[in-house]
Amino acid sequence: MATKKKSVKQAKPQSIDEYLARVPAESRAALEKLRRTIKSIVPEALETISYEIPTFQLNGRMLVSFAAFSAHCSFFPGAGPLEAHRDELESFPTSKGTIRFTPDRPLSATLIKKLVETRIKLDRARTKL
Repeated sequence: MATKKKSVKQAKPQSIDEYLARVPAESRAALEKLRRTIKSIVPEALETISYEIPTFQLNGRMLVSFAAFSAHCSFFPGAGPLEAHRDELESFPTSKGTIRFTPDRPLSATLIKKLVETRIKLDRARTKL
């Protein structure tokens, strides 16, 4: 009689450090650089885990998120910033609110800064309505 193996599901990460510790080294390095860049732009943003991925919150709202997947990493600045910087994102696969990149071809700090700053401006404009 065959016995079923019980799968051991890993506990959900409770912090960005815990999330990154589980990511393969190459992707981890790219995501740590992305994290440092975001923190340099908005040091007051709160680091948290939302939907099991690293997220930065500003003024109680989700600002940007990032994650590692088996074949790529993703940065989630939202649809507005992607639309605003479409020309600069031509060489990256995108979908609504998401930019995919690989550790050997990461997003530049300059582009990350533009995307995050655009997200902040769009959020401010929306909350003033």
